[in-house]
Amino acid sequence: MNTPWHVYLLRCADDSLYCGITTDMARRLAQHNGLLPGGARYTRARRPVRLEACRTCADRSQALRLEARIKKIPRRQKSLFLRTASL
Repeated sequence: MNTPWHVYLLRCADDSLYCGITTDMARRLAQHNGLLPGGARYTRARRPVRLEACRTCADRSQALRLEARIKKIPRRQKSLFLRTASL
């Protein structure tokens, strides 16, 4: 059985958005907030971060494609798009 992948959108303390993918949302959120080692350089300077939206995908390839689509759309539409986009 394949591990599900998640495409997520974080809202940073400076109100910017960060999009990424993971197989373990709780671990990744803890990394972005500095509770565990790891996390993106972008979010280190913008803590704390909170989960804005998350979408489950069947595999890594699907998650990467959705992440790329999200990064191309205007900021105002990202959260809504992630919650409603058909895969």
